[in-house]
Amino acid sequence: MLISFVIAGVVCAVAALCYSELAAMAPVSGSAYTYSYASLGEFVAWLVGWALILEYAVAASAVAVGWSGYVVGLLDHSLGIVIPHALANGPHAGGIVNIPAIVIAFAVTGLLVIGTTESATVNAVLVAIKVAALTAFVVLSIPVINDANFRPFAPMGTPGIIAAAASIFFAYVGFDAVSTAAEETRDPQRNVPIGLIGSLAICTLFYILVAAGAIGSFGAQPVSGPNGEVLAAGSSALAARCAEVSAIAETPLVCSREALAHVMREIDHPVIGNLLGLAAGLALPSVILMMIYGQTRIFFVMSRDGLLPEVFSRIHPRFKTPHIITMVTGAAVAFAAAFFPVGQLADISNSGTLFAFLVVAVAVMMLRKTDPNRRRPFRTPAVFVVAPVAIAGCITLFMFLPSAAKLVFPVWSAIGLVLYFAYGFRKSHVARGLVEVPELSADAPPTAVPPMPDAPAPGDRG
Repeated sequence: MLISFVIAGVVCAVAALCYSELAAMAPVSGSAYTYSYASLGEFVAWLVGWALILEYAVAASAVAVGWSGYVVGLLDHSLGIVIPHALANGPHAGGIVNIPAIVIAFAVTGLLVIGTTESATVNAVLVAIKVAALTAFVVLSIPVINDANFRPFAPMGTPGIIAAAASIFFAYVGFDAVSTAAEETRDPQRNVPIGLIGSLAICTLFYILVAAGAIGSFGAQPVSGPNGEVLAAGSSALAARCAEVSAIAETPLVCSREALAHVMREIDHPVIGNLLGLAAGLALPSVILMMIYGQTRIFFVMSRDGLLPEVFSRIHPRFKTPHIITMVTGAAVAFAAAFFPVGQLADISNSGTLFAFLVVAVAVMMLRKTDPNRRRPFRTPAVFVVAPVAIAGCITLFMFLPSAAKLVFPVWSAIGLVLYFAYGFRKSHVARGLVEVPELSADAPPTAVPPMPDAPAPGDRG
């Protein structure tokens, strides 16, 4: 895990530098979808936008499942309220449906529909809560590290380290939000790399310290099957094995749904463990909110471009938000969170994210060749080194994802292609000759940024 966090952070860093150049050139809504549209054409943009569903919506589901685990544990250990196993776990863990995950998904969706967004102050408070919780965990766990818990250091060898980096990549999802502020940044050529690399370095350091504290103080070696076989994360076999082991000994870390709180309780800090659960309960909904927010923003832009039905860009007359697509997205997030484990959801999300990052890296190199004179408030340093490294990193991590996640992506893309040729190909504004679509500012939702006057035109289909 310690090395895996560094690998994932490096891949994110080089991808972030590519993101920043395009974000500064086209400071409009839509993230990688918009960048791809401007540089590679409509077809590739559709594939990217469709893949981003796996990044944002599926990631929101994964965080909802994680929130459920911490809140269920908090209620049990602090208030003695026990939510039945069948109603707090999906079928993979021997349950029926994850009710708490559904509740938080719909609650966040409701907030987005009525237009409640995070202010900078609220966000700063939530970040402070997260940092304080993680700092407390590190301070209490690092001093009681037992060296024996690190042996063997890499029980699954180099392939295991890279595979862990592929799964851990999920922890960095959302960093591209930093890059989208490149146009509004003072001295972006200097400050954007500092902001991106600095934030990634701080996050990576926190991840490594937390992982070291959890592994060293409690132990986190893999849980194997009865005959020593490897058990896939999120599988029914692992859940069954965890139940067997937990019945006769202390629950292994890999089997806990509230890992950090579990470690604190096991090393004689039960109050801190409960506070960690409370911090997760307070802070994680903001992550779910921003992920659903990002998904609806991309859908809104795709609908505005004609690639999705116009009903998805319809604005609520009172709340001035894209309420229909927000409710559709929220329902999909709740459904996935209800029945799937966090590990599988994270890996599926990674497959879409890696594809989007790869396309952005290709796009930034192509625009350097096809439009070299365009104003670039931020220029990716050594772009023909950085971008290929990002591409190679994304491909490598994708190849080390679990087989199920790798299979989901092409199947998902195939479904997207069917929808594109059945609807978007004929209905898109490019196909109908509507390159630019005038919009009244009153019609634009607060989750969408109207196009700037000098934003690149979508161009040909590519």
